[in-house]
Amino acid sequence: MNARLVPASLFAVAIGLSAAVPAQAAEHQVVVEKYAFSPMELRIKRGDTVTWVNNEKRVSHSVLLIGRNEESERFFPGEKWSRAFPEAGRFEYRCGPHPEMLGVVIVAE
Repeated sequence: MNARLVPASLFAVAIGLSAAVPAQAAEHQVVVEKYAFSPMELRIKRGDTVTWVNNEKRVSHSVLLIGRNEESERFFPGEKWSRAFPEAGRFEYRCGPHPEMLGVVIVAE
């Protein structure tokens, strides 16, 4: 076996592996204030995380994913709740105790 070929073949394998590693996931924030989610529509990439931050003065909220049977616990003023989105799709949500509060996370590939 030629010693010069071994390092070159290892280098080729290393390049192939690094190309397959996905980009680092990003974090996004939705502010909950004045009985509204802001932004109301958020577009993210698969694998990103969204954190909802309650900036109200006295009211607790939750995030209820419509049609997915998933709801956060209530989070109070100054508290937050996060969720990663590992799959692409449209995730409509509302506040559990305040159904008039609506939002959507759109996850692209």
